[in-house]
Amino acid sequence: MGKPTGFKEIERQVPADRDPLLRILDWNEFHNPMSEDALRNQGARCMDCGVPFCHTGDLMANMASGCPINNLIPEWNDLVWRGRWRDALDRLHLTNNFPEFTGRVCPAPCEGSCCLGVIEPPVTIKNIECAIVDRGFDEGWIVPHPPRVRTGKKVAVVGSGPAGLACAAQLNQAGHLVTVYERDDRVGGLLMYGIPNMKLDKKQVVERRVRLLEEEGITFITNTEIGRDIPGDRLKSEFDAVVLCTGSTRPRDLPIPGRELKGIHFAMDFLRPNTRSLLDSGHEDGQYISAKDRHVVVIGGGDTGTDCLGTSLRHGCRSLVNFEIVERPPSERPDNNPWPQWPRIFRVDYGHEEAAAKFGSDPREFCVQTLEFLGDDSGHVRAVRTCQVDWGQVTEGGPPFSPIPGTEKEYPAELVLLAMGFLGPEHGPAEQLGVDIREGRGGMSWFTAEHDVYTTSAEGVFAAGDCRRGQSLVVWAINEGRGAAREVDRWLMGSTDLP
Repeated sequence: MGKPTGFKEIERQVPADRDPLLRILDWNEFHNPMSEDALRNQGARCMDCGVPFCHTGDLMANMASGCPINNLIPEWNDLVWRGRWRDALDRLHLTNNFPEFTGRVCPAPCEGSCCLGVIEPPVTIKNIECAIVDRGFDEGWIVPHPPRVRTGKKVAVVGSGPAGLACAAQLNQAGHLVTVYERDDRVGGLLMYGIPNMKLDKKQVVERRVRLLEEEGITFITNTEIGRDIPGDRLKSEFDAVVLCTGSTRPRDLPIPGRELKGIHFAMDFLRPNTRSLLDSGHEDGQYISAKDRHVVVIGGGDTGTDCLGTSLRHGCRSLVNFEIVERPPSERPDNNPWPQWPRIFRVDYGHEEAAAKFGSDPREFCVQTLEFLGDDSGHVRAVRTCQVDWGQVTEGGPPFSPIPGTEKEYPAELVLLAMGFLGPEHGPAEQLGVDIREGRGGMSWFTAEHDVYTTSAEGVFAAGDCRRGQSLVVWAINEGRGAAREVDRWLMGSTDLP
């Protein structure tokens, strides 16, 4: 725990973000740092709660409750309060390979299950985590630690997102020779091209960690797709084990009239080239979809929808609206969402705040169903036709809502971005390697492998992360990558010391 009476004396404080109207003028991270004294005081709020639900990660109501990688949160909060930053970093790295990623992009299910949060605002766990690891890099405490002994076993990891990187890092520390294959031109997967630079800086944060992993002995091969550039049989013959960490990359479509019109794109087809162009040329090459001077409609909420909002604003869009078919969440926990479940409440993320500052109101429209895309004479989208829906009236034989008569509306739209989630992984690598694919409703699918075991139907082939469990959090991907590494090590060596 921190200071015994800290939670009674000190109010929750989070770092102030940069002014929304100023930060949309650049692509830099938008959080301001906090002073050391302020951070220590926030660590002091961690109370002697008896059972720290914050680090006992589990699923409740199908959402994360507590930290999925079991971060030793009360321990490093106490160490920060006492000014023992180096010790806090050591405790943090015991469970988390990449706290600089989770400290920036994780929604912090740990804070949702903080015991103090039952009656008071919870401890600012995420911010303290990020401050610990950033200080570790600033002080030069984080340096390469190559394994002292090599086993001679070779492992291929397919995909360099958070699951693939965590798996590779753990296997490398066990002494195996690890090669990571990435089909994009840069390492990082979701971390590199799925999350915009203003949330997670690529050069200062992502590439810094990748360089460290390379110095520890991991080999990264980019621009290489398994099943196209390298056949699965060759991969299995050249390596002692293969781990699929390809992510969940098949987007959910919206097959309504007008879908064929130009100017309608999946969110990742908008976000990915935007970041690549930013890194390659500062957007000078024009190799991205621009929202400049356009009426933009984003369909679907969540982190991806918010990232589309923030990116469109930085391009200089003319207007911006975000449709969500669900009801507006309540401001406080409803009775059917008790602690320590993740609180399903109304939140204002960075993109919503920026849009409100730019255009005068929150961009979200709730209980909106998109009915049709309307085009101009050149075959380009010009508008979106919608209606309101009633979640209290179920459509017989259809969705759990019904359209409300007389609520149809037309919104101007020159760029429409579909951010409605993902259906699962692309099947190519699994089919090449002989891995069974589990089919679900609505076109969803996953590579078949059991959690905490990760073995597939193909001998020596494992699967972890979103390709196995479906679209999820970065912290769950790290959990799965670490778990898969443990089981691969056990399979190769007969036993394992990996956590």
